[in-house]
Amino acid sequence: MSMVYTEEYLKEKLIKELDAVHVEVRDESDGCGAKFSALVVSDRFEGKPPLARQRLVHAALRDELRAVHAFSQRTLTAAQWRARPAPAP
Repeated sequence: MSMVYTEEYLKEKLIKELDAVHVEVRDESDGCGAKFSALVVSDRFEGKPPLARQRLVHAALRDELRAVHAFSQRTLTAAQWRARPAPAP
């Protein structure tokens, strides 16, 4: 039987493994843990192309992603995160 992971578990793991300054994880599978999306902000992404950033995230969650059916991600450096447009009110 596969382990079911939570948003909080994946968030904490990404913060720890990637020294992330901001992480948002959303369970998009109604709580069953089969589909997640993530936003990860880390200076470890500095100077790396998108594919290299994705590989870092996948390496950090290597074991967990075996139990997840779908995982989408957005990766930003801290500078990119600070420079993003402010959300509309």
